[in-house]
Amino acid sequence: MLTIGELASYAGVTIRTVRHYHAKGLLPEPERDHSGYRRYDARAVSELIRIRTLAEAGVPLARVEELLDAGAEEFAAAVADIDRRLRAEIRERQQHRQRIAQLAAGDNLALPPEAAAYLARLREIGLPERLIEGERDAWILVAAQMPQHMAAYMALKEVQLDDPEQSGFYRDLAAAIDWDADDPRIPALADQLVALIEADVAAPPEGWEAPDLDLPDDLADLLDAVFVDSVPMARRLLRELEERGWTGWTKLERG
Repeated sequence: MLTIGELASYAGVTIRTVRHYHAKGLLPEPERDHSGYRRYDARAVSELIRIRTLAEAGVPLARVEELLDAGAEEFAAAVADIDRRLRAEIRERQQHRQRIAQLAAGDNLALPPEAAAYLARLREIGLPERLIEGERDAWILVAAQMPQHMAAYMALKEVQLDDPEQSGFYRDLAAAIDWDADDPRIPALADQLVALIEADVAAPPEGWEAPDLDLPDDLADLLDAVFVDSVPMARRLLRELEERGWTGWTKLERG
């Protein structure tokens, strides 16, 4: 006859586990002997090993007792059901891992791959992280409201970055984000932007057909507000654009 410690050792579990199985009603708890100790026989070892094997295979403890008493067909059906549940849990955990990988990737969080690639190109041309973070936050808003248009928007942005003058303007804008509203260089920056816009209107890039994308006015206003609130010279630049016949920022249109 075995003590609880010896039983646990034979079955490859801890004493705490044995007591847990007692509390769950999975393993009968023998009466104490005249010395006050509980003694276990070989059958208890066998039962405990079976319980441990089922538990290690992923069988919920709530179903272990059912399987211990099941016939061959019932046991096979129950195991098949448990296997389906485990495969579903594995798929869910794999999805969680993919999500964690996206979180680690930073820009991929809440953005499609083409948007993350666009932000990577902004880093490649040397733009500061502050400007890139602003772009990222803006595109997260657009992706949430208009996910079906993100691929077209990003294709347009890639075309712009391929143009040396357009990418040059990005760098100039990055240098200007901390200018004061009365900075004397702002009118020239507005002239530069208007020249780029009007050049695109007059002669779009060869082989490029601009997508028909209608950004909702309320979303454009929200994105404009982000620009105005985060860039000191933004309001002045928008006024300069209006004087040159253009309104808006996110949805820049001829006034």
